[in-house]
Amino acid sequence: MIEPLLLALAFLAGLVFRRIDMPPLLGFLVAGFIAGALELGDRQVISLMADVGVVLLLFTIGLKLKVRELLAPRIWASASLHALLVVPLTTLVLLSLHYLLPQYSALSGQTAWILAFALSFSSTVFAVKIFEQRGEGAALHAQVAVGILILQDLMAVAFLLLSSDHAPSAWALSLLLLPLLRRPLLKLLHLAGHGELLVLFGLSLALAGAWLFELLQLKAGLGALLFGMLLANSSKSVELYKSLLSLKDIFLTAFFLSIGYYGLPSAAMWLVALLLALLVLLRPLIYFGLLLLLRLRARTSLLAGLALSSYSEFGLIVAALAVKEGLLAAEWLTILALAMALSLFVAAALNRRAAGFYRRFGETLQILERDRLLPLERRVSLGDADILIFGMGRIGSGAYDYLSGHYPGRIVGIEENAEKAEQMRREGLRCVASDASDGDFLRHAVLVPRRLILVCLSNHRENVQVVEMLQELGYSGKLAAISRFPDEQQELQALGCISFNLYAEAGYGFAERVAEELDLIGP
Repeated sequence: MIEPLLLALAFLAGLVFRRIDMPPLLGFLVAGFIAGALELGDRQVISLMADVGVVLLLFTIGLKLKVRELLAPRIWASASLHALLVVPLTTLVLLSLHYLLPQYSALSGQTAWILAFALSFSSTVFAVKIFEQRGEGAALHAQVAVGILILQDLMAVAFLLLSSDHAPSAWALSLLLLPLLRRPLLKLLHLAGHGELLVLFGLSLALAGAWLFELLQLKAGLGALLFGMLLANSSKSVELYKSLLSLKDIFLTAFFLSIGYYGLPSAAMWLVALLLALLVLLRPLIYFGLLLLLRLRARTSLLAGLALSSYSEFGLIVAALAVKEGLLAAEWLTILALAMALSLFVAAALNRRAAGFYRRFGETLQILERDRLLPLERRVSLGDADILIFGMGRIGSGAYDYLSGHYPGRIVGIEENAEKAEQMRREGLRCVASDASDGDFLRHAVLVPRRLILVCLSNHRENVQVVEMLQELGYSGKLAAISRFPDEQQELQALGCISFNLYAEAGYGFAERVAEELDLIGP
């Protein structure tokens, strides 16, 4: 059982970091080290909950994953070239450690290469959490970063298979039949409806995938990912994804807490961990250069690279295997846990300042872009539209349909998901693919003649950011934005927006809709 004191500690630490505008997960890390030192909680229970959190994370990634995106050069080439650059560099640093810290015996070449390979991976948990908090899950830079992370997970699986004492079960070949399960699973998904059965179905399927792959002596997380992919691109996959978010976040709290249970570091351990944490600062620079080379914009390359500027939990798994085989001293587990925690602090600080950094140095960074960008990175035109709708989800597309009846041909929707925007164009809607929070897009959008802009993004913080950017760019037309809670509505109104509270004013919208129908059919 989880001790209430541990939960209270995690909550208070997370609250402190949120109050200073930092991700709560950093507070969970601090709480984990305090709890580990005080021996609070059952480490095995926390580790089990952490495993469930990672399984749910990979399952939800699978729900939104499109395999063909992994085959794009911007993903597989950047992931491969990064490994070819970073692994040898990290190996040299690890082999040189005993010269800097004589108390540590020299690592063997094999051990140094293994650790360097493990340290070349970035944290999937951190990157996805950052994108979710900022409402950027469908943005191109998020898709690129998550694609790279998935390829790294596949590399991890290959490594574990090659380094394992036992081969996968012969029954693993039966996994080739998994696509046959898609139709019956989709049938069950629809039968589950919209309530607690939907959540239970998702949790059960994620754990079933993990259990099956472990049974076949494969990586559990890969099983959860593939089972999620079986349901991807269906009419209910997005609803299932959203229904699992809170449950996933609760279990991932245990993941961040668990890092602190690897033991308290000595002064020498701190030095090694700090050195490794400093080394991670090269990661966003390398990704930035590689993604520019692959014809992505400076903004996309920067945001994707910063999201990948951390160490992965996979490093701890590899270190544990090396300790078990006698290749590595047990103290390295504590060092890598601390290095990972420090890298998350570094990554959080960098990502917090990413938007401001690009606003300040964006024009300089754009000089480094290739002459010919990828088609999905080229500028889009909004034409002569009077009304712009940022975010073409359920609210945005509903507003588009309503306003089209009053202002036909004068509206353009802006959707960050390129495939969704293309689908809407095929359906006859004027919709372009772009990121509403992209300052470059807003600066070239010719905003002055637009009469009205509706901001219908799914994340309140992103809505506020877009409104502030529009005002900084001198837009003087009408601004409207959605909100979900009274404090959010008040914040938007203080910025001069017309704000519609989706929860509080839903009844008004419902009554208005009924009244319209009665007028149509009444005498």
